Amino acid sequence: MALPGDEAEAIQRALRGRRVCVTGGAGFIGGHLSRALIEAGCEVCIIDDLSASTGDRLDELFAIAGDALDFVHGSILDPGALFDATDGCHLVYHLAAMASVTESIQHPQRSFDVNATGTLRVAEAARETRAARLVYAASSSAYGDAPTPHREHQAARPQSPYAAGKLAGEEVVQSWASSMGLDGVSLRFFNVYGPGQADDSPYAAVIPNFRRRLLAGQAPVIHGDGEQTRDFIAVTEIVRALLLAGASPDALRGETVNLGSGKAVTVNELARIMARLAGREDLAPEHEAERAGDVRHSVADMAKAYAVLGFQPRGDLESGLADLVMPNSGRRACARGRRVWAVP
Repeated sequence: MALPGDEAEAIQRALRGRRVCVTGGAGFIGGHLSRALIEAGCEVCIIDDLSASTGDRLDELFAIAGDALDFVHGSILDPGALFDATDGCHLVYHLAAMASVTESIQHPQRSFDVNATGTLRVAEAARETRAARLVYAASSSAYGDAPTPHREHQAARPQSPYAAGKLAGEEVVQSWASSMGLDGVSLRFFNVYGPGQADDSPYAAVIPNFRRRLLAGQAPVIHGDGEQTRDFIAVTEIVRALLLAGASPDALRGETVNLGSGKAVTVNELARIMARLAGREDLAPEHEAERAGDVRHSVADMAKAYAVLGFQPRGDLESGLADLVMPNSGRRACARGRRVWAVP
C-alpha cells in the first residue's frame, strides 16, 4: 500500500521491529492491515477463529511474512487464546467482530457476547500482557438516526444489537484508558469497501453484493427506496488511519474518532455508478422492503480525525470502485502457511 512519504517514515520509525497483535486478522480489513504491518517491518500475531473468513488470506500473508507472522486459531472469547496472541505485543489492533446488523437481530446474544464481552476480554489481555496501546475498530452504527454529518460528541442512538455491542466496546476502551493504564482509541468505521471483501454471504455489504449481481447479469437489490445515504471509504484509507493511530506519539486517552470519507452518496446513486462501470446500465435495481436496524442517513464529520491522527481521506468513490467492478483475471495461488496452530 502506497503511503505519503512523511506518513510512511513516521509509521516505520514508530512500528518497525515491534510485535503487534491483530484480532480478526484473517478477515477483510484485518488482512489488509496485517499485510501493511508486515511491510512496515512489524512482527505480527493474528488471532482469528475463521468464522467469517477462510485460510486463503493467511496463505498470502505467510507467503510474504515468513517468520514475521504467527497465527493463533482461537476466539477472542477465550482468555487463554488471547493471552497467547497478545503476549509480548507492543500494540493490539482489535478488529474481530460479528459484523452484520441483520445477523445481530437474528442472533442478538451471540452478537453482544462477541462485540461487547469480546472487547472487554481483548482489553484485559492487552493490559495483562502490558501492551502500550489498544486500537479498536468501532462502528458508525452507534450514531443511529442522529443528525448528519455525524460528529463524535453527538449522543449515541444505537438501533440494533450490533450497534449496541460495538458502542459498549467503546466504553471499555475509554474506561480502560482512564482507570487501567491502557492507552487506546476507538475508530468509528463508516462503510468500508475494497478488494477481498466477501460477496458470498447473505450478510454481505452493499458494494460486494451489487458487484456480484452485476457481474452475474442480475439486477442489484436495494432495501427500501434507495435514497438512504452512506459514507463509503476504501479499505486502503482505513489501513492508513489504523497505522497512524498505532504510530501516534501522543496518548490517545480512549478517544472516539470517525473514519469515513466525509462524503454522502445515496444507495441509488451507488447502484448507477456500479452499473455504468460494469457496462450493465440496462440492469435497473430491484427494490425490496427496508431491513430492521438500518439507519437512514450516514456521513462522517472528519475534523477530529485530522486533529487527533493527522488523517485526511484521499481518493474518490468512483475511482475506488472501478477496479472492483471490472471482472478480474482470477486469484493468485499461494503456498499454505506453516506456522499455524490451534488453541484449545
